[in-house]
Amino acid sequence: MSESKSMILGATGTKLTADEIAFYRNERPWGFILFARNIEEAGQLSDLVASMRDSVGRPDAPVFIDQEGGRVQRLRPPMAANYPTASELGRIYDKDPEAGVRAAWLMSRLHAMDLKRYGITADCLPVLDVPIAGAHDVIGDRAYAHDPEAVIALGRAASDGLMAGGVLPVMKHVPGHGRAFCDSHKALPEVTASLDELRAHDFVPFKALADLPMAMTAHIVFHAIDVERPATTSEKVVQEIIRGEIGFDGLLMSDDVSMHALSGDFSDRAEAILAAGCDLVLHCHGIMPEMKAVAEKAPELSGKSLERANRAMAYLTPGDDTEELAARAEFEQCFAAVA
Repeated sequence: MSESKSMILGATGTKLTADEIAFYRNERPWGFILFARNIEEAGQLSDLVASMRDSVGRPDAPVFIDQEGGRVQRLRPPMAANYPTASELGRIYDKDPEAGVRAAWLMSRLHAMDLKRYGITADCLPVLDVPIAGAHDVIGDRAYAHDPEAVIALGRAASDGLMAGGVLPVMKHVPGHGRAFCDSHKALPEVTASLDELRAHDFVPFKALADLPMAMTAHIVFHAIDVERPATTSEKVVQEIIRGEIGFDGLLMSDDVSMHALSGDFSDRAEAILAAGCDLVLHCHGIMPEMKAVAEKAPELSGKSLERANRAMAYLTPGDDTEELAARAEFEQCFAAVA
């Protein structure tokens, strides 16, 4: 996993342009990420994923997607089923914890089957944020529950289901997005809760799942930790809270560097993300001038970051999809049993 740079990049359309191919070949991102704009039909998507890997000369380069279910689901019928929200899994868990955990595992196992057939190898799931009353609905029904212990159980099951299918899970948004009162895509949320409140609620699921291979940061200012910088660009949050108190030593990627919660130009943003201690900068939109600015600041993946990347890649094992129909039937039964 050498000779790649500390960034994950998107693309603009359903096939790579000549400029994108040349740029990726020269700048060598560690991985790629896909969105609905990149998806047209099965053959096209498989070809796009293959061309991304060809452009960097690495047949195992990870390709990410946000395939949660509900409103955040990039693959749609006929390429993948429409899946329920995380909160619907939480409602099953409320009625029957064993059925809820099984449903969460099965849904992620089905995600892995859906994704692997197109060559996609990483899913930005589970969402471990624990919302509070009145918080912005940017998380909303993407969260499993308002109880940290339920989030732990369902998040663990979802992660295990992905890994059983050879797909890399990415827990998000560490150290917690559940208290945000605005959408970090559009503005910078500021959380004024005390450190004790954060420890008792927001950090709990991330600490319980700190053994997972990857995590994504939250673009949120936590006044009790660093009143000046959002978690993504705060060395204090990354080193003292995420690495220290939460105990996460996996591969840490930023949320999208394009989001309006971050300030400065793209060069400044990328530099601040890496200086804080994130291993990878995520740029989602495929806009060439922005990607070039990120690439100028992204160093070779090396040292501890390279070790973490190599550990994460070890989770990309072949999954056995021979029981797909049985898994889909059992998944439906989990919902029917508590209807």
